[in-house]
Amino acid sequence: NFRLINSFNDIFVTIAAVLLLVAMAGIGQAFTADIDGPPPFSGLLIAGTAWVLAELFTKKRRMALPSILLLLAFVGGVFVTLIGFGIMALGGGDNIDPQGQTLALVIASASALLTAAATWVHWQRFKVPITVAAGAAAVAATVMTALGAAFGLANADNAQNVLLPMVFMGGLAIFAYAMRWDISDRARTTRRSDVAFWLHLLAAPMIAHPLFYWLGVTGGQDISPAAAVGVLCVYIAMGLVALMVDRRALLVSALAYVLVTLTSLFDRFGAVELNVALTALVIGSALLTLSAFWTPIRQALVRLLPGPMQQKLPLSGLAVTA
Repeated sequence: NFRLINSFNDIFVTIAAVLLLVAMAGIGQAFTADIDGPPPFSGLLIAGTAWVLAELFTKKRRMALPSILLLLAFVGGVFVTLIGFGIMALGGGDNIDPQGQTLALVIASASALLTAAATWVHWQRFKVPITVAAGAAAVAATVMTALGAAFGLANADNAQNVLLPMVFMGGLAIFAYAMRWDISDRARTTRRSDVAFWLHLLAAPMIAHPLFYWLGVTGGQDISPAAAVGVLCVYIAMGLVALMVDRRALLVSALAYVLVTLTSLFDRFGAVELNVALTALVIGSALLTLSAFWTPIRQALVRLLPGPMQQKLPLSGLAVTA
């Protein structure tokens, strides 16, 4: 069960908080209007405001949707503050020379690490489930930017060829971390299950995007039949993993790539006018069928797994085997 709002008051508070945070961003921007780069005072005001609001709407009232917004605002504000002051120290974004770009990566890595530390402090205070995913994202950004600085990716022509494997490995690491939280609450009755949900939601696109990029479908044009078959095979594999761990994030994160691939295929084989409609029909029908029969399909699949692995999977729909 995923609780996002309790009443319309959650939406009302969220809208009011967004307006206030936008105002803080505008006020902070006025202090650094002449400097190119992230506005550090905007980040500072946003982070401070988000923390103060969280004391009321998260700590006392436990409002889900505003808590998510305020956590994201706090983390983003801290990162913008740190990297903004760092870029200011280098003279602004337009004045950074090629050697300074590597130093900018070092500053970004340090900023991400300090942001992860600030996220941990926020978790200790408010215990918002999405906080762990935000911290994991900050740690992943720390590692990637540090490696980017070490390998000189700021000035490399093939930076994407190095960055994508790091994103993919980071996604796998976060997925494994999410499974640790899932294993600790197989019945999914505590906050640990919510933490795992957000970690899965973070890991899914980090795993999916590099895979489909390597299959050559991110451009959305001239997708070969072989690449299309590869996309469908990868999506089926993701579906099997999603069924086993009872998390639909992998299916949702990869959905856009499958839609683009099938649309291109229908267009290639002559269904130009109906390519979008046929794609929506095929994918929509498949996903609705999977949703309707999710539990029996999952139970049949998990029965094929070794016993020790079954003992680490969520219990939902597995009353016979668990």
